[in-house]
Amino acid sequence: MYERVRGLLAAPPAEPDTSAGYLDLLGPSDEPAPTPAQRVMQSAFLPHIYERVWRPVGFNLAKGWPAGPDTAEENELARSWLALGRPADPRKPDATVLDVACGPGNVTRALAEGVGPGGLVVGLDASRTMLARAVAEPAPATVGYVRGNAVTLPFADDAFDAVCCFGGLYLFDDPWSALDHMTRVLKPGGRIAVLTSRRPNLPLLGTGTELAGRLTGLRVFGDRELAAALEDRGFRQIRHRRLPLMQFVGGRLG
Repeated sequence: MYERVRGLLAAPPAEPDTSAGYLDLLGPSDEPAPTPAQRVMQSAFLPHIYERVWRPVGFNLAKGWPAGPDTAEENELARSWLALGRPADPRKPDATVLDVACGPGNVTRALAEGVGPGGLVVGLDASRTMLARAVAEPAPATVGYVRGNAVTLPFADDAFDAVCCFGGLYLFDDPWSALDHMTRVLKPGGRIAVLTSRRPNLPLLGTGTELAGRLTGLRVFGDRELAAALEDRGFRQIRHRRLPLMQFVGGRLG
């Protein structure tokens, strides 16, 4: 499987390091300086509670619990917007999918439920502790993990049929460069789906979330900011679902 992953890289290493269970492309000099929020994500403790406590509680509140979509609905939306199959479908597309800032692999595994046996889902993250948790979880043979920089993706142009970034874009120092790279690695006609922060159109609440973002290193995106960014990068059929403090944005390239 990692031979297939190597084939997607712009500059495949001569001696790939998969000793930790994932393909490690980051040396000490390649690691970006983390923000306060990124330090939390890279800690040894968070990966153990991320999938069962941190993500469902924090995300569900930001999505407007109990009215907002739960984790299962998130996963179904991702598969649908990326033109993947449903878990129970007898036939699914053999798509090549990239999950950017995959963390412990919860979304990566959900995406794998929507691809056929000839497909491939690659989860990419910079955190060793998150990836250690990801590779410890059971996953089908269609899943592989890469330790790399999400802002300057290491993959070749036109490598993927679909790109997903759920719960990561607001952590990046340069989210616009990250979007540029997500666009670059997509094939023409490929699809993207993003779940990220949203600044509500309420003056006091909007100002408060923006200030909190500056203090923590979390970026809070405006209501039309990401949809416009996708349009500027050539995406069409833009989809946008607004939630109280989060938003889903997606589209088709070209």
